[in-house]
Amino acid sequence: MEFLIFKKYTDKESAEALTNPLQAHGIAFQITRDIENLDVLYGTNPTTEFYYVKIKSEDFPKANALLLDLGNTDLNTVDKTHYLFEFTDEELFDLLSKPDEWNALDYQLAKKILRERGREVNDEIIESLKKQRIVELAKPDESNRVWIFIGYLAILFGGLFAIIVGWHLFTYKKTLPDGQRVYEYSEKDRRHGKRIFYLGMIVFYISIIIRLATLDW
Repeated sequence: MEFLIFKKYTDKESAEALTNPLQAHGIAFQITRDIENLDVLYGTNPTTEFYYVKIKSEDFPKANALLLDLGNTDLNTVDKTHYLFEFTDEELFDLLSKPDEWNALDYQLAKKILRERGREVNDEIIESLKKQRIVELAKPDESNRVWIFIGYLAILFGGLFAIIVGWHLFTYKKTLPDGQRVYEYSEKDRRHGKRIFYLGMIVFYISIIIRLATLDW
């Protein structure tokens, strides 16, 4: 069973802190550094280090429930100066719809604050918010038109970069908070990626053959 990214951190200490409760509850994990990092491809800082805590997809529900329980135990340590007390009800409900973007303490505190304000927050509402979030995250990324253009353009310059772009466009999958793996890009864009990949391969091999043929043996 493949290990998938469960949480991402910018420091090793935070990643290792998460593994303690995982290990205590019998959840297998791996910590990797800078794995599946395509920052260079997307033009951001290639020197940024990320630490990934990976678990098996079947363990995502158990691990998510574990984190929420841990957050619940810390509620008694929170006082009224916490920034969430300044959130509106709408902002708190938005937080509850995105548990993957917030830590467990903030998530549990948001529920507590809403209930103290007389707002209904039951299991049915929470489950509905989670399902809406999964549906939203599962939607294909539609902001990659520039990379499709760059991929085709790169074919004219030897094909190597086109191979990288094309492969990413038609094979890359993202991991949802519930452990599901879905394609990052739409079927149409994946077809472009596949076309870019194979055209890049052809041009790359032709360029190699031409270079070998022109060598002075």
